[in-house]
Amino acid sequence: MTKQMQKKILILALFAGETMMKSGAEIYRVEDTVERICKAADMPYVEVFAIPTGIFVSIDQGEDNREMFTYIKRIRGTGIDLGRISELNQFSRDFASKDLTVDSGMNWVKQISKTKPYRLPLRLLGASLVSSFFCLMFGGDLKDYFCAFFIGAISYLLSILFDEIETNFFIKGFCCCALATILALVCSSLGLGSSSSAIIIGALMLFVPGVAITNGIRDMLAGDMLAGVVRIAEAFCIAISLAAGAGVVLRAWVAFGGAIL
Repeated sequence: MTKQMQKKILILALFAGETMMKSGAEIYRVEDTVERICKAADMPYVEVFAIPTGIFVSIDQGEDNREMFTYIKRIRGTGIDLGRISELNQFSRDFASKDLTVDSGMNWVKQISKTKPYRLPLRLLGASLVSSFFCLMFGGDLKDYFCAFFIGAISYLLSILFDEIETNFFIKGFCCCALATILALVCSSLGLGSSSSAIIIGALMLFVPGVAITNGIRDMLAGDMLAGVVRIAEAFCIAISLAAGAGVVLRAWVAFGGAIL
């Protein structure tokens, strides 16, 4: 196999792994996908090491006169797209079982990576429903439900704007939760809502890093201790940003003579 073909296989495998990692996939799933793609291209020796910030891949044909190829891919920025993870997971299995060329596989992965998320109105509706129903779960009444419905949509829209300008997760979580807290306090003070605490908790649940915590625990149980610790540390920092955003606003509200209902 030529060096050019080995390079193309590595690029394909790394691109698929990078897309999965940026979509919030578990470490073992990323490593399995990269390994499947390389071995499907007749690479008997494949070593993959992935962490949330990078993927390291080495391939070798196993012959004494062949040199080993090692590539490193830096991962910047992550999100959550379970549909894209599922499609890439299926792609790796189809690539291994079907007679696909590397070029056709690359085109397939590029199409998956360009898949657009749900439309904005539908995502805003989902955020509103999540926020409002969590508000009810934490003791809110019907007035609080409608307040949380609109506050959830507004705070989620702000998070989308921060994603567009590629703001780091701490500032995004801080500002979104601060905005939600301000709106909840204003609604309660105007009599539009009964319990600002229930409204705030409902809005904050939109940004709780549940997937990061779950993936961190799963990675640790799978033996990827470093990746698991990194994921849990990231989730911990996000939780701090959420608490800080709400706490600063509540403290300022009380300092300026406001009442927390």
